[in-house]
Amino acid sequence: MRVTVLVVGRAGTPFRDAIHEYEERAARYWKLQVIEVSSGAGGKGKASPERVTHVEEVKLLNKIPSGAEVVALTRQGKAMTSTELARYLGGRALTSTREVCFVVGGAYGLGPRVMERADRTLSLSSTTLPHQMARLLLAEQVYRAGTILRNEPYHKGGS
Repeated sequence: MRVTVLVVGRAGTPFRDAIHEYEERAARYWKLQVIEVSSGAGGKGKASPERVTHVEEVKLLNKIPSGAEVVALTRQGKAMTSTELARYLGGRALTSTREVCFVVGGAYGLGPRVMERADRTLSLSSTTLPHQMARLLLAEQVYRAGTILRNEPYHKGGS
């Protein structure tokens, strides 16, 4: 099954190396695809948060793979343990879901149309995270899900 991570912005320091490390590890278990879209901030002028969110929303919607099950990352989303995320991904693979697309917004989050397009939501934390940190945590959890499904020793927690 393909796992797509659709994210606003590029992996920047100080997170870049860790993000790439976990994305490489996750690719051992999933057909991993990472799609980065540029921020909606654009240019030298200060765009309003609403404008930035709208521009990013259009870019994200245009990049969501056709037929993918979309999971929007948001603070208000459903919290899952690592084991629950592994079961979710494993279950999707067994039900012939071709692709799961995780969508990570920019500094102002995801726009309403992306949220409407989402089949489900996921919260990595009840706190607000920088989008690059959310990408890092997601990459690690997708990797961890693969190790859980294969009963490999990486995951030590009970859930």
